[in-house]
Amino acid sequence: MIDFTGQVAIVTGAGRGLGRLYAIELARRGAAVVVNDLGGTMQGHGSDSTVADQVVKEIEDSGGTAVSSAESVATPEGGEAIVHAAVDRFGRLDAVVSNAGIFHTVGFDELKVDDWRGMLSVHLDGGFYLSQPAFRVMKSQGYGRFVFITSSAGMFGQPNSAHYAAAKAGLVGLANAIAVEGAEHGIHANTVLPFGYSRMVTETAGEREHISTDESSFLYAIQPDLVVPIVVFLASRTCELTHHNYSACAGRFARVFIGLGEGWLADRGSEPTADDIRDHLAVVQATEPFTVPTSIFDEVAEICARLSISA
Repeated sequence: MIDFTGQVAIVTGAGRGLGRLYAIELARRGAAVVVNDLGGTMQGHGSDSTVADQVVKEIEDSGGTAVSSAESVATPEGGEAIVHAAVDRFGRLDAVVSNAGIFHTVGFDELKVDDWRGMLSVHLDGGFYLSQPAFRVMKSQGYGRFVFITSSAGMFGQPNSAHYAAAKAGLVGLANAIAVEGAEHGIHANTVLPFGYSRMVTETAGEREHISTDESSFLYAIQPDLVVPIVVFLASRTCELTHHNYSACAGRFARVFIGLGEGWLADRGSEPTADDIRDHLAVVQATEPFTVPTSIFDEVAEICARLSISA
């Protein structure tokens, strides 16, 4: 069994839904867990510190170890305080599951600036405010694991969710950079794109019982517990993978990647035009063959090799 005994984990947005399940499973496997949740609404309003406290009690009643945190990830001070809660109480920090988030839908042409900024402040800014102080602790230890909860909405698109999709896609970029910079320090960073029947679904789509009584329907298939295994694996010492993204949906776990096609390369020294792009569009568009770059340098190196020039 993957064991977290002696390890310390932070889970944000852990008072309800998927975050609660991540925290409980990590604690069940021996981790001391900082259960962080501001306790606000799905739209990002209000706060309630008892939300995190209740999960801590649940963990402790089962023999686990946890401490609650009601700090907001949306401020630098909040991020620092969450990390300090782990280090001050337990002496170290091994894993961070960056799960805190808000959600609401609105058409792109009706999206207000305040809604845009609010969504990014919790998801993207919050991911940064938490991960930077955590990275510093992990760097000093020579070990750490980050799991960022992103979304298929950002990777593939979702209507009426431009602010949410942009924030979640931004987390992929953040995780990529942390993976590259953290590699030499034993720090890994990966993302999970979950499908889970939780508050986010019920507050936007409604209760599944009101939508369909067919228990073979999609909403019944995406049981939230089915997302937990890959999050826990990626947060563990067993995981040697980094710089990866994974979808977790209804018991199916799959890698999500951004591939780079071979494309069309204009003759060196030539001056390609828009007409050339049109004429070579089939090659430009081709998805086979492809590579999966591990950093921007991979793309540069590939072009240099094809042009027979120095990188």
